[in-house]
Amino acid sequence: MKSARLLPWAGSEGKPCYLLTDGTGYLSRVADGIESVQLGMAAGLLDHVADLLADDQATSAQLRFLLARMREALTDVHRIAVSRGVRLSSGEWESPL
Repeated sequence: MKSARLLPWAGSEGKPCYLLTDGTGYLSRVADGIESVQLGMAAGLLDHVADLLADDQATSAQLRFLLARMREALTDVHRIAVSRGVRLSSGEWESPL
């Protein structure tokens, strides 16, 4: 059964992109891979945040730059959470574990 999957990237003008899929096609695998990269980047940013916040010499420009990247990462992680939550509630998504 096909359903609409929220993809891990935005379309034109920042609007959400959806894919009608059964979760087994090429584009679904691409989306899974991009989600994995986005989650890894968010984890890396968390490590960097800890280091930068511990540095008393961090400048406001460095903190602003990091905050902007964190906003981007949080946007990606939120989109992934919403997409996976919808798939979980519909019973269409299987955990890879």
